[in-house]
Amino acid sequence: QVQLVESGGGLVQAGGSLRLSCAASGRTFSSHAMGWFRQAPGRGREFVAVISQSGGMISYTDSVNGRFTISRDNPKNTVYLQMNSLKPEDKAVYYCAARSAFSNNVYAPYDYWGQGTQVTVSS
Repeated sequence: QVQLVESGGGLVQAGGSLRLSCAASGRTFSSHAMGWFRQAPGRGREFVAVISQSGGMISYTDSVNGRFTISRDNPKNTVYLQMNSLKPEDKAVYYCAARSAFSNNVYAPYDYWGQGTQVTVSS
């Protein structure tokens, strides 16, 4: 069982930056690939980024590639999402999730989910 708790969301002006964190409980964090997803009002949940267990493999959705950076610190049981050059369309609830194997398939199912953190970008 993995429990995930996101933090770091908030209100930022367009062009600004935020860093989201996702803290995981348990001793199996390093054995899970970690993903970030987001859900904007009235829309379905969207894949944002994924990182493999060691951090050696990473994949992003096209709309954030070059602006967002996913990383992880296995000794701290934490995965991060650094978001730069934020746009109003990045406004959403952001979720982290864990799965047992890395996949860059945006529709791959994840086993564990956090409760989400709100990101709002003003224009």
